[in-house]
Amino acid sequence: MTDLRTQATEIHEQFEDQLEISVDDVEERLDTLVNEYKVPLSEARRSVTNTYLDEAGMERDELGGGGSGNDRVQVADVDAPEEWVDIKGEVTELWEANSDAVAQVGLFGDETGTIKFTKWSKSELPELEEGKVYDLRNVVTDEYEGRFSVKLNRTTVIEELDEEIEVGDDDVSVEGALVDIQSGSGLIKRCPEEDCTRVLQNGRCNEHGEVEGEFDLRIKGVLDDGEEVHEILFNQEATEDLTGITLEEAQEMAMDALDTSVVADEMRADLLGKYYRVTGPTFRRYVLVDEVERLSEPTDAEAVLIKARSI
Repeated sequence: MTDLRTQATEIHEQFEDQLEISVDDVEERLDTLVNEYKVPLSEARRSVTNTYLDEAGMERDELGGGGSGNDRVQVADVDAPEEWVDIKGEVTELWEANSDAVAQVGLFGDETGTIKFTKWSKSELPELEEGKVYDLRNVVTDEYEGRFSVKLNRTTVIEELDEEIEVGDDDVSVEGALVDIQSGSGLIKRCPEEDCTRVLQNGRCNEHGEVEGEFDLRIKGVLDDGEEVHEILFNQEATEDLTGITLEEAQEMAMDALDTSVVADEMRADLLGKYYRVTGPTFRRYVLVDEVERLSEPTDAEAVLIKARSI
């Protein structure tokens, strides 16, 4: 069975009780996105699933995993959104939820590392406790800015386990001179549609077309340690910590200049040529920055600045 057919069959099983659709119908939609519009299969599946959710008048957390059973995975195996999985681990940290829609949010870990989890309020699931080990069955994976997470919904089964897990650390640390702040840094806009975090290009989302975007801050940078370069990605919180520029201040700067690029320009003027050590997990070619430390200047700071300006 081809990948398209397999994905189509799983989507069909999720909606066969709500919609009069066939596996062929689903496969045709996937084929159009993947082969005509060159959309990655994972994004095509998300788009087709969203379409059927709208047609069925359903919420995403009303979906089951589909198929004959979920894959049992470890944290390090989570590398794509919109997959239904079973996962076992320890609640290592609980955070304060910043939305009434969220009942609990925190970190869930196993021997391979940690991952963020979110439990929705309307799921009416039992409370998870910090330091306890759970088997979570039928959770859905998600991704934002390269960081994967799992979401617990009303179909999730939670089983507390009487065992201990030694939670691993999947972070890396790299250091060097910041020699480039790449295009797409500074003040950006993201698609506001639910479960879509794509950065807008000229006011358009690749999946949802023209939308009224929501502002965000980020830095896509390059660290050079003299032997190799490392691409690094700062989310809004890390960008604000590094630059001292808040999202609100960045918006004011852009409004005053009638140009969003002034934010990235100011960041470049402030940061290029300086040495940093950053720590965080990796995603594809990026280190996703959780912690950043300013280091002393290199012995040949001028050479670093010349290299930075040449990129």
